[in-house]
Amino acid sequence: ELKHGRISMFACIGYIVPEYFRFPGELSPKLGLSFTDVPNGLAALSKVPGQGWAQIVAFLGTYELFINGQSINGEPGNYGKGNLGLGFLGPVTNPEARQKKLSAELANGRLAMMAIMGMLFQDGLTGSAWGDWALYTDSPLRSGKLSPGFNTLPEWEKPPNGFEGLLGDQEPLGFWDPAGFTKDMNVENFKRRRETELKHGRVSMFATIGYIVPEYFKFDGYCSPSTGLKFADIPNGLKALSVLPKEGLAQMVAFAGFIELAVNRPTGEPGNYGKGFLGLGTLGLSASIQNPDVRAKKLAAELANGRLAMMAIMGMLFQDGLTGSAWGDWALYTDSPLRSGKLSPGFNTLPEWEKPPNGFEGLLGDQEPLGFWDP
Repeated sequence: ELKHGRISMFACIGYIVPEYFRFPGELSPKLGLSFTDVPNGLAALSKVPGQGWAQIVAFLGTYELFINGQSINGEPGNYGKGNLGLGFLGPVTNPEARQKKLSAELANGRLAMMAIMGMLFQDGLTGSAWGDWALYTDSPLRSGKLSPGFNTLPEWEKPPNGFEGLLGDQEPLGFWDPAGFTKDMNVENFKRRRETELKHGRVSMFATIGYIVPEYFKFDGYCSPSTGLKFADIPNGLKALSVLPKEGLAQMVAFAGFIELAVNRPTGEPGNYGKGFLGLGTLGLSASIQNPDVRAKKLAAELANGRLAMMAIMGMLFQDGLTGSAWGDWALYTDSPLRSGKLSPGFNTLPEWEKPPNGFEGLLGDQEPLGFWDP
């Protein structure tokens, strides 16, 4: 597992670096092949000479058989090369720091194994590790065949509903309406829902930032001088609700209502209140975007980012409520059904915590959130 993870981390970096840097000169002077002539990703397989492949295999074999021979003291993955395998940096002597670095390496390797498989699949299907999925013309989603019942992606074979091509109809899902809100073909209902979606997305983006910033910065002085409450005394996240004075919450509601009713007046286009880019028009700054292509791109980005932020803030609220922090330790969620001791239902693919110990718990890799994971 460690070897595969290490190779996968190198492979992921190897996919990324050639997009920004390539060595000058020739890879094979005999064949007149320059480094710049070798495409990135799977397409390189058809360009690298046979002698080049032989060198790669020989290099890996040398490492496997002679440099990284037997592990030290029988510890998996430890070949006595020290921190980062560089040798001259020496070993990590602090036991806690060493355990933390080894756990991080294992977790990063697992992530890299998933990442490189995703890159390889996307490369093979689209021609690049981050290729446009529109290039995957053989996708079953574009086959015209009826989707099976378990397919929750949009049914591309449906007839047009008249709302395609509007803001939000973008890759990779196109016009996505799994709940069928647009079945009534009502334009006014569509515009109202789109405006609501944009508002929720904008609020969620602010809320997500509002969870993160107080972890690193809080204003000096008092939030409420009359009650002696300082900004530094207000905890982050849901706990703040129990500390903030009622007058403070009333001010927030009044401010949001003022923006909603008096400042942001509809202009006919959902979410456009005539305030320009980033709403800077509210401050008297001219910030409208005149280029239609740039404007469409920024509006699409705002909608996509708002959708992501809505998912993010819900995750933060749930994790905060269950663990005490938006990025709290899941071990604090003692009421988790995964730790209940009850038998897991058949659909639960997470490890069954109620199983008797197998003797491998506590070793490297037995870490949050899944513990010793051997499904």
